[in-house]
Amino acid sequence: MRFSAFISVLRSVGPVVIGISLGFTLSLLSVNWTEEACYLDGAKGEDVTLGQDGQLKGARKPNSISTINDVESEEDFEPRIVPYKQVQQSAPKKVFRAKYISTELGMRERLFVGVLTSKNSINTLGVAVNRTISHHLDTVVFFTGMRNRKVPHGMFVVSHGDERLIWNMFQTIRYIFDHYINEYDWFYFVQDDAYTEADRIKDLVDHLSMDRELYIGSPEEFIGGEMEGKYCYGGFGYLLSRTLLLRLQPFLENCRNDILSARPDEWLGRCIIDYTTTNCVSEYEGLHYHHYELGKNSDPSKEQSEQFKKALTVHPVSDPEQMYRLHRYFSEIELQKTYDEIAKLQAEIKNVSVVAFEGNRSAQWPVGINPPFEPKSRFEVLKWEYFTEEEIYSCVDGSPKCELRGIDSMDVADVIDIAMGELNKKYKPVLHLKKQQLINGYRRFDPIRGMEYTLDLQLEVVNQKGHSRSITKRVYLVRPLSRIEIIPMPYVTEATRVHIIIPLTLQERSYVDHFLEVFASNAFETSENSILTLLFIYDPVEAQQVNQNDIFASVKTQINVYERKYPTVKIPWISVKTETPSQIKFMDIISKKHPVDTLFFLANVNTNVNSEFLNRCRMNSINNWQVFFPIHFQDYNPDVAYHNQQRPATVDLVKDAGHFDRRSFEEACFYNSDYMATRTRMVADVQENEEILETLDIYDMFVKYSGLHVFRAVEPALHQQYRYQACNPRLSEDIYHRCVQSNLEGLGSRSQLAMLLFEQEQGNST
Repeated sequence: MRFSAFISVLRSVGPVVIGISLGFTLSLLSVNWTEEACYLDGAKGEDVTLGQDGQLKGARKPNSISTINDVESEEDFEPRIVPYKQVQQSAPKKVFRAKYISTELGMRERLFVGVLTSKNSINTLGVAVNRTISHHLDTVVFFTGMRNRKVPHGMFVVSHGDERLIWNMFQTIRYIFDHYINEYDWFYFVQDDAYTEADRIKDLVDHLSMDRELYIGSPEEFIGGEMEGKYCYGGFGYLLSRTLLLRLQPFLENCRNDILSARPDEWLGRCIIDYTTTNCVSEYEGLHYHHYELGKNSDPSKEQSEQFKKALTVHPVSDPEQMYRLHRYFSEIELQKTYDEIAKLQAEIKNVSVVAFEGNRSAQWPVGINPPFEPKSRFEVLKWEYFTEEEIYSCVDGSPKCELRGIDSMDVADVIDIAMGELNKKYKPVLHLKKQQLINGYRRFDPIRGMEYTLDLQLEVVNQKGHSRSITKRVYLVRPLSRIEIIPMPYVTEATRVHIIIPLTLQERSYVDHFLEVFASNAFETSENSILTLLFIYDPVEAQQVNQNDIFASVKTQINVYERKYPTVKIPWISVKTETPSQIKFMDIISKKHPVDTLFFLANVNTNVNSEFLNRCRMNSINNWQVFFPIHFQDYNPDVAYHNQQRPATVDLVKDAGHFDRRSFEEACFYNSDYMATRTRMVADVQENEEILETLDIYDMFVKYSGLHVFRAVEPALHQQYRYQACNPRLSEDIYHRCVQSNLEGLGSRSQLAMLLFEQEQGNST
């Protein structure tokens, strides 16, 4: 009863109570419960300001309502105007970058080799060591006390100026700290009376961790046995890690002052043990430093011990001849090991190819060599050359048949000998084969795999009973492309000034206007670091009339015009009188007028010279190392290339507009010192035959008389307009023939010439 009464009261009062509670809750939600402090002393709150009446200005709460007094007080607010000051742009800081990426990334080379030699042995054993290891290792430096007046060619020698052995050892280590400690991970030191198997040393270093403090070689007890530990005997060489040397570096002076020893290797060992507590070891983590002590007057070919065959170093070596015998012996071992690895890999490839999708057909012959090139169109089909033992039916000059001579003859003879050797190896001892003659021979160069040969040989076959008969056998051979090597080149810079030499004859005067116009826009206006020199060539009759009728007067006037237009430019010119123009005679005159470090670019008046090519001229011409003969792009005869068409304003490098003239050797980049050295070598031949200066050009001179690299490559930035060359019959037969061929090939492409002939025949028929 009571419960029902309570429910009736709750129904009448409940909505009122809920409404009051809801209103109270909403009012609480609209109130800001954050209490803000007022800092009237200005210690904090920079955005809060006080008015004259002491009330806060600009600090009204978000839910407050501003009154009239507040508005009036805010009218007294005066904005503070901050004057604009232009930001002074500081000069950009110059960023110094390393010359090489490896330097910036902290990358180091793996192995440095130091050879300890002397004044008495550097020209004998030192040269032998250099010849046997320098082409296998990146850096080989010879350290000696007193240097001979004449240092052997191709060797980097550091002289310490003193013959004391301990002093030389100290100076050698200090030289390493000053020049190479940050460039290499491992340092190998060896005497010049020891033979080093360079590939095995590199293989050992490749398996060692660079962060180990390691002193590895042939351990020896100290003399007297009083000192604990072992040092590495210098005769067999020793390896030092960079980490160990860095730890030793602060104490090197202490070693020089405190340690007394009669032997440099023992002195270094005591220094390392005293200050780094690192002993010499011959084995580390399963890697052994094998060495072998060679007996007096022993023959390497008769040594049969396994220790000798595994040796990294052999000591002592008495003379250079013994050094070369050791090198031959170990080279044969490494070569046979390589052949065994190749045979093993070929067998594995054959076994795997059985389960391949195409079966045994997936294994190309020879096994392990890239498959032949597959042309995608008839224009990509590789050409086969037919040859016999005396003649070849693909000649450089385009003749159908010519004599097989020179390197081609050596190539064919070598291939036949290899074929006979492989055939006898296959059929012996059952049969013995002798070559009677080469019936047919074919060869082609495949850029993917190498030179391919097909030989049809007529052979005499003799069995074990002595019976013989004549058979014909077809043999296939491949001379594969060998491993590509990166040849280290000296560092060159693009800041070298180029002296451009332009010879001019009477027939070439008409091209000077265009040449100077193009050269001015490409070089004068861009302040290119180059000097243009014009060489005026007069024949004897023209030279006599130079005061009355100078054939180059108009050109000299143009030179004055350009010099006035560009005040900082000077265009020197030289006059030469000769009956037979010759590149060598011209350069003899010019060479004497310039320093030995001058970089020349010998060009033609038809050549368009620009900055892009001049930079490549600088990069590809290396003093005492390389000369550069670019192959320019030659325009075709416009009457042929644009027959019945409008000639374009600019010519693009496309096959219908021109071609790279491989017959032309007129352009050349070389240093004056290289030219002078080459001319010195041909003095004897010139004395016997003075006409050689007229029959040779600069290219033939460098090829025949210099030991430099002659670099020849197509140069798209070197563009030459079409012109007919006047070929000098007094030049050598090869040079004259090249000139004639250049004129013929420069007329137009085969398709363009064929169209002209077709139109001519059509006109004749009508």
